[in-house]
Amino acid sequence: MRTVGLIVEYNPFHNGHHYHLQQSRKITGADTVVAVMSGNFLQRGEPALLDKWSRTRMALEGGCDLVIELPVAYATHAAEWFAYGAVALLEATGVVDAFCFGTESGELAPLQQAADLLADEPPDFRASLKQLLDTGMNYPNAYSAAVAAYLSEQGHTDTATFPFAQPNHTLGLHYLLALRRLEGRMQPFTIAREKSQYNEQTISDSQIASATAIRKLLLEERNLAPIRAYVPSSTYHIIEEQWSAGHCPISWTNFMQPLLHQTVTRSARELAELRDISEGMEHRLLRTLPELTSMQFEELLDMLKTKRYTRTRLQRALLSVLLGHAKPSFTTEKLASGVQYIRVLGFTEKGKQLLRRMRTTASLPVLLSAARAPEPYPYLELDTRASAVYMLGRGDTVPSEALFRDFKEKPVIL
Repeated sequence: MRTVGLIVEYNPFHNGHHYHLQQSRKITGADTVVAVMSGNFLQRGEPALLDKWSRTRMALEGGCDLVIELPVAYATHAAEWFAYGAVALLEATGVVDAFCFGTESGELAPLQQAADLLADEPPDFRASLKQLLDTGMNYPNAYSAAVAAYLSEQGHTDTATFPFAQPNHTLGLHYLLALRRLEGRMQPFTIAREKSQYNEQTISDSQIASATAIRKLLLEERNLAPIRAYVPSSTYHIIEEQWSAGHCPISWTNFMQPLLHQTVTRSARELAELRDISEGMEHRLLRTLPELTSMQFEELLDMLKTKRYTRTRLQRALLSVLLGHAKPSFTTEKLASGVQYIRVLGFTEKGKQLLRRMRTTASLPVLLSAARAPEPYPYLELDTRASAVYMLGRGDTVPSEALFRDFKEKPVIL
């Protein structure tokens, strides 16, 4: 039984994701699909539209066979560690033969060549990256520029012109770097994104729209009807169900009060101890608070933004404040060795067969519940805390048991 791995957020699962899943099966010859999915908080530093169990149902209904959770320590990190954690988990299952990711171009060769040259981060590359950052350039742009410069210096002029700065190319490069650094055995594949690109906010097709555009429709129009054409019927019914129960859509708006609480009760020194708070950002944050007029998240973000700090960078910093993510938990050494368990969120009958195989192939403990962990795992503790905070975002109607859902919820079985 050949298995392909996908690295996903499914926020929410839409027609473009369904196309990617089908094509991934086709080009890899896979019989089964394993998805490693972010939990309740995501890579761009924002809460998921729906909780991880609802999105697991979407994934299984959409064609995945086994869904495992990417720990929040990696799921909310920048591309390098997001990719590292996800690839490490797929490798750790011992059952995934290949993984497939979407890119703007559908070209694997330039990304593979760059990964081969940059896996050990040569001193010249590091020096170039530092120099670009010192000019005030934000990290994503500086990284892609440093990649192009290094490739050109090494005589790979054709590859140097490849658009590494495009979001999915950047992420794809980091997937391949992670595979090299882990000495992984999985075979990488990529397919071109169709009709809508990552983070595209407008809709130009009758059936395909980005997750960003779909979320925008839900959050701004507060109306389910406009998204029906862009998501599978199973996704639509899950969103409709959660919407009726008052459990979605969730956004940063739901967390503004706890974010303010966590900010005003910390000193500048205490804020500076949190992940992604650096270079005086703590002082800028505290100076900004008295100037707010609406106490809305978007206003806070607009006032904090600078040329150096992208929206994503700021959202990750604010998420660290909300979740209390201190820097000592996210050192390079801990992240490099911190994939400690495989948390199962859901499976189909085929996925159940994969789980049986994983009893002998997995290099990490396989958990069906946070309550069944054989020992205390620091990153699992971060996951359960993050889930509790997420549930609080639903408002005053949250039952107390929802805060401990990670310990009580069984995997979704389809």
